[in-house]
Amino acid sequence: MFENRREGGVAVLLVEDNPGDVRLTREALGETGRNLTLSVVNDGLDALRFLRREAPYEDAPRPNLILLDLNLPKKDGREVLEEIKTDDELKLIPVVVMTTSDAHADIRRAYRLHANCYVTKPADFDAFVGLVKSLEQFWLATAKIR
Repeated sequence: MFENRREGGVAVLLVEDNPGDVRLTREALGETGRNLTLSVVNDGLDALRFLRREAPYEDAPRPNLILLDLNLPKKDGREVLEEIKTDDELKLIPVVVMTTSDAHADIRRAYRLHANCYVTKPADFDAFVGLVKSLEQFWLATAKIR
């Protein structure tokens, strides 16, 4: 699902199959007061369709930031990351891997695939909201991304 980008705002694509994490991310980003459009897809194939504006996402906004889970149905997040970072049209979009895995191999592989950032989702509600807010603050307020 996605909304049209608001004038002058930024667009974030969340690729996440856990409805609870989607809800928490939406709430945390909603509290920032930023003019932001959050689009959500829940599997790797839809993520790539969305980014390439393939049916049914022909009118999808081009995201300024992608929050990507690794463990996704249909197409793994690692595969999605690799396709994004080898596509000349998509590779400049910052990708933050936001996942439950803190395995050294996953972290190394994500960076080898050119992830811009890797964070482990905390289990605690307040820590999760704090993480999302800190990502928003850095990537959408501090870093220059467009």
